[in-house]
Amino acid sequence: MTDDGPTLAGLVALLTAWLDRLMPAGTRQAALVAALTARFGADASPVTAQGVAAVESEARRHSRHLALYHEPSGALPPDTESRGWPPMDPAVVRARAAHVTRVERRSGGACVIRLTDLDPVDLAEPYVEAAFALAEGATRIVLDLRDNGGGDPATVALICGRLLGVTELSTVVYRDREHRWTTPAGRWLRQPLDVLVSARTFSSGEALAYHLQSRGRAMVYGETTPGAADHVTPIRLLPTVRAELPEAFVVDTVSGTNWEGVGVVPDLPCPETQALNHALEAGR
Repeated sequence: MTDDGPTLAGLVALLTAWLDRLMPAGTRQAALVAALTARFGADASPVTAQGVAAVESEARRHSRHLALYHEPSGALPPDTESRGWPPMDPAVVRARAAHVTRVERRSGGACVIRLTDLDPVDLAEPYVEAAFALAEGATRIVLDLRDNGGGDPATVALICGRLLGVTELSTVVYRDREHRWTTPAGRWLRQPLDVLVSARTFSSGEALAYHLQSRGRAMVYGETTPGAADHVTPIRLLPTVRAELPEAFVVDTVSGTNWEGVGVVPDLPCPETQALNHALEAGR
């Protein structure tokens, strides 16, 4: 802290202290803290949008999901405890049909389902189930995740259950515990499956594509995804800086690893704008 306000060194000290509290211990966590400290630990520059972006860029070499937001007019006090994500407004979820933005039966019999995010499962389930009900009888299913920015892992499990049946899906590793995800019981669809991805497919959107691909259930078309396999939680570091910090990572039950830093690599790479046409052509 200087007479003019907080410095980048002070911001990084707060950031690394939270990473020591939240992020699972290991080589990646240690490398992230060391890199931030080495670059910014003595930086007396004031906290600006450019400086915050530089800290985020350095951090993302080790955690693709870590995000920092500079809010110059921010006045809320810094967090002292992790509060988790606030509850979603059910009216907002209903108004957007839980991000089920397209269900279309094509002339050749394929059913295209477009999901642009993954709302909390207790609110999203009716819309997800309706989409898959409309897919019954289709010759194949095309799951369009090209604009899917992620969301609730429980919704990932629900969708995987409708496409895989009951199976162990993943283990989420926290600093002090683990959580095992299993898909829920229910009717599942056995048609051939294609998944479309892009550089905008992120986080739990990547998880959905990865779990389906790792089991050989889907052919993936499009562009390699960003590679964000951490679960994050919101933390306010300063009145003017809020963050999304890693608190866990995913281990796929089949592959024994995840997509962190490498992304979901398509089986058939192509420009994302052409992915749907390629999938439909291959299906014919």
